[in-house]
Amino acid sequence: MPHLVLIGLAAILLWSLISHRFERWGVAGPIGLVLLGAVTVIWDVDSFGTAIDSPISEKIVEVILAILLFADATEVKGGIFGREGRVIARLVLIALPLSIVLTVATGMLLIPDTGLLVLLVVACVILPIDFAPAASLLRNRRLPARLRQILNVESGYNDGLISPVFGMSLALAVIWSTIVRTPESDITDDALEGPAIQFMDAFINAVPSTVIAVVIGIVLGTGIGYLVRIARARLIADALGARYVMLILPLIAYGVASIPIFNANGFVAAFVAGIGYRLTRTRGHRSEGIDRSELLLVEEVGALAANFVWFVLGGATLLVITSGIDWWMLLFAVLALTLLRVVPVYLSLMGSSVGRRDRLLIGALGPRGTASIVFGLLAYNALPEDEGVAVLTIMVATVVGSILLHGLAAPLLVNRRKVGEEIA
Repeated sequence: MPHLVLIGLAAILLWSLISHRFERWGVAGPIGLVLLGAVTVIWDVDSFGTAIDSPISEKIVEVILAILLFADATEVKGGIFGREGRVIARLVLIALPLSIVLTVATGMLLIPDTGLLVLLVVACVILPIDFAPAASLLRNRRLPARLRQILNVESGYNDGLISPVFGMSLALAVIWSTIVRTPESDITDDALEGPAIQFMDAFINAVPSTVIAVVIGIVLGTGIGYLVRIARARLIADALGARYVMLILPLIAYGVASIPIFNANGFVAAFVAGIGYRLTRTRGHRSEGIDRSELLLVEEVGALAANFVWFVLGGATLLVITSGIDWWMLLFAVLALTLLRVVPVYLSLMGSSVGRRDRLLIGALGPRGTASIVFGLLAYNALPEDEGVAVLTIMVATVVGSILLHGLAAPLLVNRRKVGEEIA
């Protein structure tokens, strides 16, 4: 077993024993694990950098993300976009693409030497939202129930919708970097032919591979969801069996999509399988969502996997600090947490049933977490060293900044509102 995994498991075990007391003191799980990760790797930061830049680490975080995306998709209640379908559709189909465009444009101004594809990778890394570092906000009764529902559903969807864009842009960025970094003395038709063909193949196959992943997810998700519904209705299976199914299904979807003959995006397959499973499993039921007794296992395994990711972030933070952080990276992170989300969200919700100040609040409450960390680690692993370090640094600055902004400062501001207050 790789040392990083072994140490991470030991750290999570320790945190599991003491987390309850620390959470009562206001230290949330992600904060504690980040600190624990930093302390654990402080003795040998270089070895940690080598460990996360390895094929085994890449596969581990990919499987973790597949489980988390599936769990996010199955936890939503209601139709495809939940009970607030029109608002969620605006957020993920208008605000999210606009945020990506603005982030890439901002990157072109701050770091003009960075390629467009790498900036697209950066946007996909720092934009997904996750309420793990600010879970108390979704339980805060001073936030109207409707806003909590909107934020919860959005956080479950936007990382899944970003994942195909991330997969395509990262693959293209890696191949393009190989082309542009070829020394002038080595530039020949034969030297460039291989990478150029690879780039064109990746570009041409980008959309088909995503479509194949969607088809795989739909077939597996709806098919298994139907079987579970029938088996549960006829008392062939119990809640325990359904829990096992929900844990194994995202792994199968990810694995099938990764078979060379398909060469599809496993993240997309797992996410779509989650949506298909939920819609089929709950069809004809009074309840709009999957029963808690069936969700429990995949939720807990997802939480355990996320704990490992937060531990790794602690080590990554120390690695970034020792390597040095440029001012533009910090500025990029600040903009990502503020204007690059608030403006698109506000514009996308104009003319909707959401009030003006609540639009600002939804835009301001966009924590970054597990998906950003995993995407950042995958980019660090795949890209050339300088570009990989830049993406990792921006990711760390964004997520750590989100812990401070959304995990510590935002609850203080929200607590100033009256309970259940709606602002038009």
